[in-house]
Parts: sequence; C-alpha cells; structure tokens
Amino acid sequence: MDSPAIPAPLDPNEQPILETLLRTRDALLLLKRDKSSYIKSRDVLPLYEEVIGEVEKLNGVRKEEDRRMTYNRLDYILDDCFQLISLLFLTVGRNNEAPAVYSLATTIQRLVNHLEEAGFYSSKDLVSIAKTLASMRETCERSRESYSPALMTLLESRLEKCQRGLDRLQQDLDRLDPSLVPAHETLVSVLRSTAAVNTRSKFSSSDVNALRNQLKKISDMMKDGQFVGPDGAPLRGQEHVKLLLERCWKWTEIVLERQGHIDERFQEQYERLVDIRNQLDRLSVTQAWSLRETDLFVYQRKLDRIDEARVNGNFVDAVGQPADIHAQRTLLYLIRRSYAYIYALLISSEPVSEALLPVHNQLQTLRRCLLEVKDSGGVANSRELYPYSMKLNSIDNMRVDGKFYVGNDIPEGQGSVNALLAECYDIVWELRAAVVENDEQS
Repeated sequence: MDSPAIPAPLDPNEQPILETLLRTRDALLLLKRDKSSYIKSRDVLPLYEEVIGEVEKLNGVRKEEDRRMTYNRLDYILDDCFQLISLLFLTVGRNNEAPAVYSLATTIQRLVNHLEEAGFYSSKDLVSIAKTLASMRETCERSRESYSPALMTLLESRLEKCQRGLDRLQQDLDRLDPSLVPAHETLVSVLRSTAAVNTRSKFSSSDVNALRNQLKKISDMMKDGQFVGPDGAPLRGQEHVKLLLERCWKWTEIVLERQGHIDERFQEQYERLVDIRNQLDRLSVTQAWSLRETDLFVYQRKLDRIDEARVNGNFVDAVGQPADIHAQRTLLYLIRRSYAYIYALLISSEPVSEALLPVHNQLQTLRRCLLEVKDSGGVANSRELYPYSMKLNSIDNMRVDGKFYVGNDIPEGQGSVNALLAECYDIVWELRAAVVENDEQS
C-alpha cells in the first residue's frame, strides 16, 4: 500500500509513533474489511482517540522543526488513519461531525489540483465545490468544542488550502465576458466528452465528429478571428476561449487518429484506471443499496499511488520515458473522472448508519413512489393507498419507543429515518384527503 519512494522517519523520536500508528491502521483496516456485522460508533471512537493521541505526540516532537521538511512514511500512515476514520464516521452515520470531513477535504484538494493543472473547468464544477466547502466549514465550527484542537487545526488547514485553490480557479473564470461563458462551457464539455469516447470499450468516430460539429459552430461565431460583442468590440477573456477551442480541435484530431488505442507502454496503467473508473461508475448507480463508505478507501489509495507516481507531472514508462500526449491526457482523464466519482459518492452519503440503511432506502423508495402518484393526479379511491399504508405501518412497527433498534443498539441516523417516515405518512394523508374532497364535491 505504501510507495517505496517514501522515506522513513529520520528522527528516532518519531519511530515509536510510527509503530503505534501502523498498529492502529491495521485495526482500522480490519474493521473496514469485517462485513460480518455492522460497524458501530463504539468500534470507531477508541481508534480515533488513539490516532489523536499520537498526533499530539508528533506535534510535540516536531514543534521546533520546519514541517515542510518532515513529510515521510509516518505522515502517509497518519493520512491513512485519518482517511479510514473519516470514512468510518460516514459509515456509522456521523456525517455531521468533524472527523467525517477529512476524507472529503483530501478528495476536494485532489480535484482542485487537477482542475488547476488541466486548465479547463466549468462554473458548475466550482459552484458544487464551493457549496461543499461551506458545509464542511459549518460542520467543523459545530464540532469545535467536541473534538481535539489538533484535529480541528488539521481540518482548517486543509479547508483553507482547498479554498485558496478554488479562489484561483474562480478568478480565471471571472476574466471571461458573460457572453463567452456558454461557449466556454461547451468547450469544456467537448473536451470531457471526447476523453470519455476515447476510453469506451468500443470507439465511435461518429461521436467524435458530432463533437467536432459543435466546435465548428463556436468557430463560426468569430468574426475575423475574434469573438466580438453586439457593438463589434472584442470580448474580454476571449484569448482563453480561443486557446481552449484550439485545444479541442487538436484533441479530437488525436483521438480520431488513435481510435481508442493507447501506447502499449501504458496499457497496464490504462486498464487499471479503466477498471477503477468503471467500478466507481457502478457504485454511483447502486450507491444507496451497495455502498459502504469505507470501500472508497481502496479506490482512493489506488488513485493516489498512480497519481503520485508521475514525474514532473508526466507518466513515465519502465525506462523513464514520458508518455505521449494521447496517453498522458487519457490517463489523467481517468484519474480525474475517478476522483470526481469519489467526490460525488462522498457528498451524497446519507447521515444514517449502515445498520439503518435498509429501512432508510425502503422509505426513500416509498417516498419516491408516493410523490409520483401525487404528481400524476393522485388516486381514484382510498383502496389504492392500502399497499403504501401497509408498508408504512410495517416499518413503523419496527420502532420501539420511537426508535429503530438493531439488536440492542440504537444506530445513528434516527432523526433522518423518522423524518422520512413522517414525510411518507404526510403524503399518504394528503392523497387520502384529496380523495375525500373529490367524493364530497361529486
């Protein structure tokens, strides 16, 4: 799991901390892998306390050092521990507590770095990240009194770094004239869509040519090689759009030429990344029923290691030769797409323990069905509501004193599940009331 290029701690005082964290990480991994029972808060919290204890020791050891010079194997193991704890907090439904923020913060940092490196992104990308960062800051603020200052300092530093990167990206977009934004968004979409076609199991030239038609429409918008406004004046920020347009033309040409075939020197990395991307894609479809948030750790680490193996930003072969532009962009697209999937899966994680997820998912499905019935005009008579009422009653009868138990445990997420149950009851009541009202009017 660890990269062989990572140096061991130089300070002998760090060695005992490393050994303790290795044992803690092993315990966290065992907990993650154990599918025989539901993970509970009481399984996670002692391990969290162990990690925080070692962080405080490490801060004492490094107090006088330049921290930029101390990143070694211990830091990687510590990151593993925090990632696992963060994902375990999500798994037990404690999404709104500070430790749960860590994994999402590191994923956002990866995404922001890649967006900055790629040089193309849409305002929608940034809006989503900005909203998530704001929510994460609120979570940290609420948790300030409940968790260690060492953790809060670490999280605040991560969030601040993410925000600075996001601000830089936003500044670049702000340079665009508003009338150029639609063209810019289209070009970003074309680049990504071309990369997606390039990585399909069956390559389609017609799909790429359709994307090139979109490029032609944007090219036709220019007059004498310039994007101009109604008054004929050149639009602000057009150089960026023109460069992006040129990049799109070149990329589609390369993709058409290669027909989905990557340089064989990088075939192994390509297949690994395609497999990761496809697995994450499947998880995004079946998330509510099959995802255990801790499962994302393996994908995160695989991606991190591939990403970190680049030399000066380039993928290199066994003898150190860099990849050509097609292989480079293809592999980067797969990495970025996979990180985006992980981000989407993390932000859509429900604050409900995995022990309660079966009930939560049933209620979500029931709510969706009831809303569809309501939107389609309601029911003709009360009898049509019997199946929904029976299902709601069967779920309601699972509660003891208003709580859902699993064995002798009261899992996290009671509020969310009870709110969903109440909402379903309300919709049934509205549908039944509408039937009564219609009967009275007739």
